[in-house]
Amino acid sequence: MTSTLIDRYQNYRVRRWLAQEQQTSGMLRSWRPLRRRRILVIVVTIALLGLAGAGVIRALDLPGAPVIALVSALLLLPSWTMLRIVSGGQDHAPDQMLDELEITERNKARSAGLALTQSLTIPPLAYLIFGSAFSPKTDAYSIAYAGGLMMLATIMAGGCAPAMILGWTRPDPEPES
Repeated sequence: MTSTLIDRYQNYRVRRWLAQEQQTSGMLRSWRPLRRRRILVIVVTIALLGLAGAGVIRALDLPGAPVIALVSALLLLPSWTMLRIVSGGQDHAPDQMLDELEITERNKARSAGLALTQSLTIPPLAYLIFGSAFSPKTDAYSIAYAGGLMMLATIMAGGCAPAMILGWTRPDPEPES
């Protein structure tokens, strides 16, 4: 039986996920309980709001947007990485690595992430379209920078949402004997 390109890709994903799981399984044990994961979810949320806020600040032509964006990005990347590690990577795990309940939970979280991305992207997109159309004297750089920060925040929110939802809702891991 010949394997298709999709089969080979799925096998590659399983191998890659297993290697990553082996590498991260012992990391951040103190962050795995529900209470600590929820702290990470809140930190990720604050960082995403900071990115979006930096875009709004730039749109209002107030100073400080680059600093807020940089601080938010520097807060987002490690906190989101930590959240994915302590959640067991379930948000991006191949189907073969999950049981039916975990697949259902992951798919619900992914669906929510997609819906979040679609709904949150509308305001920055409208700003980019209408801001340049109705304010032609406004600096194009300002509109692009502000809209870009807002779009980045919304796309990252949708991408982070599955890990955030699973990190917030999954029960504490079973204690190891």
